[in-house]
Amino acid sequence: MHTTTLPSGETVPVLGQGTWYMGDHANRRASEIATLREGLDLGLTLIDTAEMYGDGASEELVGEAIAGRRDEVFLVSKVLPSNASRNGTIAACERSLRRLGTDRIDLYLLHWRGRTPFAETIEAFERLQDAGKIRHWGVSNMDVRDMQEIDRAAGGHAVVTNQVLYNLTRRGIEWDLLPQAQKRGLPLMAYSPIEQGRLAHYPEVQDIAERHGVTPAQVALAWVLRQQGVIAIPKASKVEHVRLNRAALDLKLTAEDLAELDEAFPPPEGPEPLEMI
Repeated sequence: MHTTTLPSGETVPVLGQGTWYMGDHANRRASEIATLREGLDLGLTLIDTAEMYGDGASEELVGEAIAGRRDEVFLVSKVLPSNASRNGTIAACERSLRRLGTDRIDLYLLHWRGRTPFAETIEAFERLQDAGKIRHWGVSNMDVRDMQEIDRAAGGHAVVTNQVLYNLTRRGIEWDLLPQAQKRGLPLMAYSPIEQGRLAHYPEVQDIAERHGVTPAQVALAWVLRQQGVIAIPKASKVEHVRLNRAALDLKLTAEDLAELDEAFPPPEGPEPLEMI
């Protein structure tokens, strides 16, 4: 498994498992749990979830999937901005821990910016770290100015990642946010790296997939994984899908492939507002 290094010095897989919309339907539960466990077997030991996903249903699903295997997992969850006050963050984390069936979260993120000052949320993160309930903290959906403000806040230097939307059709971060993160050695986590499956329907992606004998989704995922300091967290709800995601790590796109993708999905030519879904 390819890895990248957090500012703390800990290494994590560059390919993990996302869980947005997982746990929402009882008839899919067995398949989703089997998929997450297959992902662990394949080395996709970073699992990302959030209290927002299914109002906690995703965390409960993840907790069931990792039962008996907790020490294999680098577990990521998120606090909603509406809960991100000093006491609210701690209470939200306690609820997440109960749903996940664990005594610690490896990486706890502020899901997006809200009204609570960063310094207050960071203070809560520090208290949770001191109590051993989280190991690292980070943020999600933060733009360049947000990250600069976090750096200036008390304790802000301890941020270890920023999880953002990034894929072939959402390249705005390449202008400023990604170079900024790479310069300071801060990995970015790319959610929706296949644009929730939509990238598989683009003929330009399909053509490259046919050349390599792979799926279009694997091409889109390999394109994200080629970036230094980027962790991709695609969702797979079926065992065969998580196997295909793992195989994308071994796909090496050529210079010709990358040039064709740049033509079809041009990189930004200037600063763009940070996109979210």
